[in-house]
Amino acid sequence: MAPRSSRKIVAKKISPMFNPDTAGIDIGATEVYVAVPSERSEQPVRCFGTFTEDLLTLAQWLKSCGIRSIAMESTGVYWIPVFQILDDHGFEVCLVNARHVKNVPGRKSDVSDCQWLQYLHSVGLLRGSFRPPQQVCAVRSVVRHRDSMIHMASAHVQHMQKALTQMNLQLHHVISDITGETGLAIIDAILSGERDPETLAKLRNKRIKASKATVAKSLVGDYRAEHLFTLQQSLQSYRHYQGLIAECDIKVKMLLSAFESQVDVVKNPLPPPSKKLRYLTDLRTELYRLSGVDLTEIPGIQATTAHTLFAEIGPDVSKFPSAKHFASWLGLCPDNRISGGRILSVQTRPVANRAAGALRLAANSLYQSQTGLGNFFRRMRAKLGAPSAITATAHKLAIIIYHMLQTRTPYDETRYARHEEQHRRRMEVKQKHQAKAMGFALVPA
Repeated sequence: MAPRSSRKIVAKKISPMFNPDTAGIDIGATEVYVAVPSERSEQPVRCFGTFTEDLLTLAQWLKSCGIRSIAMESTGVYWIPVFQILDDHGFEVCLVNARHVKNVPGRKSDVSDCQWLQYLHSVGLLRGSFRPPQQVCAVRSVVRHRDSMIHMASAHVQHMQKALTQMNLQLHHVISDITGETGLAIIDAILSGERDPETLAKLRNKRIKASKATVAKSLVGDYRAEHLFTLQQSLQSYRHYQGLIAECDIKVKMLLSAFESQVDVVKNPLPPPSKKLRYLTDLRTELYRLSGVDLTEIPGIQATTAHTLFAEIGPDVSKFPSAKHFASWLGLCPDNRISGGRILSVQTRPVANRAAGALRLAANSLYQSQTGLGNFFRRMRAKLGAPSAITATAHKLAIIIYHMLQTRTPYDETRYARHEEQHRRRMEVKQKHQAKAMGFALVPA
């Protein structure tokens, strides 16, 4: 290690920022405490209710105090109506992470919290969280609600499986999905009063791998009225949520149609997929129109993954200064903690980011991919283990997506082919040195 006197220390340039036209807001479920500079009002800290009329009065009072920028914590979902009303009135609203303002102890009351927020914001010590435009937020709300409906529907599928098990009907162990064509047809027949296993087995689709005899054998059980009742209600609930999910799909499609096109699909049609896609091409074409690039060409990125990224981020990533900032916001970069010249921790920050979760799933799907990214994931997995390899590959996917959206250039696999060739040459040189050290010589096959 080089002596301390000879090390080159790269320091970040920190410019002081002072903004007197700021306010701080501490948000609660029924009360909102607001602090402005002491010279702007005789009563610089005020309490408002959370009714719409009270929030409109709050906005007018801030206007009269000459406030231009406001800092508030992201407290549950209580901040959303306050944010929207203040944003509509032309204020610059800075939504900050609660962890960034809790480092100084002793400020536990609502009054001191809003004053502390106002002071930190006035001296430029707070950074606002990323929030996409309102048009993207509308899509994001419906997509997240759709995910909740899927989770609720899956719970009722488990209830159906429980009812079948209690009647000793092993149908869900014979076919892979009881909510498919065969499973729903057999369950509907059971609820209609059919009990003959051979008759029920005739409803089996020809694509089912289990034989007709096996299906019939799994449908011999102890039919009890109470379990049939729970099975019927679970099936009705499942179909109810499926209808809600279909309505969400229609709403999302309507919201996406209002976005401005980034590319003319007629003049620049979408090229045929270079990999086998599992989903309909309509969603892929719509995302291509909105983003200007085809993200599904990236190995591991399916149409649903690109849809999640669009709903969480939108088509514009210019709010992030660089790809490194984008990856850091996703929580895919090491959170280096160094003290006394020792590295204390390099773990990534614990973030609840749906876009990062989608990228991690995409990275994990590259285990058997015969591409440059697939080779990178397998190397990292052998070197660092599966969790770190997933994070490293998700980080690489984030960098690729950022550059594609920022420059509107298609995915180029040849760049990663060159990287693989360079890696192969380095490995070849390393193996030759190891063989020479042991008294051997490598000969090309």
